[in-house]
Amino acid sequence: MSQPFIHDDFLLGNEPARELYHRHAASQPIIDYHNHLSAAQIAANHQFSDLSEIWLTGDHYKWRAMRANGIAEQFITGDATPEEKFQSWAATVPYALRNPLYHWTHLELTRHFGINELLSPETSGHIWREANSQLPKLRVHDLLEYHQVKVLCTTDDPADSLEHHHTIRESKFKTRVYPTYRPDKALQIHQPVAFNGWIERLEQTSESSIRTFDDLLTALKKRHDDFHDIGCRASDHGLEICPTSPCSHAEAANIFQAARAGKMTRPEEQFAYSSFLMLEFGRWNAARGWAQQLHLGALRNNNTRFLQSVGPDTGFDSIGNFPQSHALAFYLDTLDRTNELPRTILYNINPSDNYVFAAMAGNFQDGSIPGKIQFGSGWWFLDQKEGIEWQLNALSNLGLLRRFVGMVTDSRSFLSFPRHEYFRRVLCNLLGQGIAAGELPSDPPLIGKMVEEICFSNARDYFGFELPPDSASPGVA
Repeated sequence: MSQPFIHDDFLLGNEPARELYHRHAASQPIIDYHNHLSAAQIAANHQFSDLSEIWLTGDHYKWRAMRANGIAEQFITGDATPEEKFQSWAATVPYALRNPLYHWTHLELTRHFGINELLSPETSGHIWREANSQLPKLRVHDLLEYHQVKVLCTTDDPADSLEHHHTIRESKFKTRVYPTYRPDKALQIHQPVAFNGWIERLEQTSESSIRTFDDLLTALKKRHDDFHDIGCRASDHGLEICPTSPCSHAEAANIFQAARAGKMTRPEEQFAYSSFLMLEFGRWNAARGWAQQLHLGALRNNNTRFLQSVGPDTGFDSIGNFPQSHALAFYLDTLDRTNELPRTILYNINPSDNYVFAAMAGNFQDGSIPGKIQFGSGWWFLDQKEGIEWQLNALSNLGLLRRFVGMVTDSRSFLSFPRHEYFRRVLCNLLGQGIAAGELPSDPPLIGKMVEEICFSNARDYFGFELPPDSASPGVA
């Protein structure tokens, strides 16, 4: 019988890689410090109705591939039945060879359902029935415990209620689940109708009236404090580039009042206003000892027709070609000048910025915290084998790989945790190649300890999350 596609040594092309992965990486717990999973589903220990719900809902990676395969929108985000949507994905998978989706799909089928068959139209009926029969034993908590997820950080707007996080905290669930403070909508004054609707939501959750710019700052700071009290230790910001126009409090207040009055703001006004707020967020993060994550460079919602019909975040975003270095340097330096630069993780979506970001991180290391400024893991279009290797190589050449805080899923699916396994296999294979070529010492305890640190303990130490009591790194076998 031939070996299944996903086998013990998948992606591990040499003996040192295999030793590193099986002895040092495979058993490490997970800290998933950035994802888009549902706190409500975690709080309810959600039971998924079928494979389509748990695997396809919200997964714009798969949606893009299905559209490229000629699948009609009815079978992607439309009113087709769950089984019809799954069959459409099964029809797409054989055309996804060499796309990371092909790897992830079969990793997830193998790890969660013990299914080693390749997904295709011919096997889809059996896989649909077999996976669905196992779902009652794969509720949300089962999945998180199976993958040894010690900490999971959802992504939350300041206007969001934290009620589900309170429910989780009061439960006896072993995984620590924390919110991440994502105030992007506070910057979107160029859309006054949506902005004012968001202000109304923020008034409710902050239990305050927001009439002036100072009211807004007070409400946002209150929510920052609320997030901290429930265990949040990180903010997240999705930006094209860091906004860097000098802006006084008075100027920001005037721009805010215009937006509250429903007036359209000019691009330069939005940029200045955003600059003021982003610097404020950075100072709050520094004062609280948080890490801030800057996700930079995405060109979002490119297809107007589909934006109007199916909405944002549905698979029509792309890599932006924005000049990053000057704006990023100005933002980090402005905070650093007053010793208010927090721990910061820089994520680029354009691979041409790899060395820009890796070099920029080195400019603001100040000896106070190991790895204080991080060049973050391969993100979005770059979280595949080649993109992961590019990021690891740039970081290795310009920084300290051994201080790296590792991978995140950045996912909306509870089946996505094998992406940590995928990253760990790529990492070990790359290091194994270095050992085999004589570029790294053949010292398993030394390199193995680095693997363990990157997979788990660096993130544990960097963020300072409260962890479950059994969360010590397993160490060398």
